[in-house]
Amino acid sequence: MTTYVLVPGMWIGAWAWREVTAALRDAGHEVFPLTLTGVADRAHLLGPGTDLELHTEDIVRLVEAEDLRDVVLVGHSYGGMPVSAAALRLRDRIARVVYVDGGPLPVGTTQASMTPEPAPDGDAVPTRDWDAGKDPVLLAGLDEAALTLLRTLGTPHPAASVVQPLGARATSEDLPTTLVACSFPVEAVKEMMAAGHPFFSGLAEAEIVSLPTGHWPMLSEPAALAGVLEKCH
Repeated sequence: MTTYVLVPGMWIGAWAWREVTAALRDAGHEVFPLTLTGVADRAHLLGPGTDLELHTEDIVRLVEAEDLRDVVLVGHSYGGMPVSAAALRLRDRIARVVYVDGGPLPVGTTQASMTPEPAPDGDAVPTRDWDAGKDPVLLAGLDEAALTLLRTLGTPHPAASVVQPLGARATSEDLPTTLVACSFPVEAVKEMMAAGHPFFSGLAEAEIVSLPTGHWPMLSEPAALAGVLEKCH
């Protein structure tokens, strides 16, 4: 049995991991899908202080409160930012860190500086359009049911978390690490790593696994993603 903590990216909560969670639990694993403060079922807690440090604390508190050990800590997209920071603080409890179409960005980097997301509006970053016609690469593989879920359940994301620079964080030199490459082909990832692209600066020693689909594989390829995660321990 493996213990998983699943951390979502921007605009989505623990709900996005439902099918992956069910598949892993059916296989006998212990799974803790997490909603970050200010999003989804915790959207009522969004405020000017809902920043990256608080999201890091969300992860640390869950692992410590549940007294989890030998954890496979999974971060999707933006979730890789607080995951990489939490992994350093929880180093003795982490068996492996898995980044799903994300990574441990360089210290001092902000999420807002790395991705052309909608501009913050007050305390929040508005949700995407979820229009597959306008963004066929990132939204690849999402059927109409999945897109409807994103439009219905997606919530604005705390702005403070995307403008706060990342502090100390774990890299693949600190802990066993896997990158699940979805919207980037593995060959492109390796080329970008060789060129020193900051997306992959902390993944020099990481295992790279290909899962060709869009940026939300927990919705487009949940069974395949669960299968990849089962091999991460």
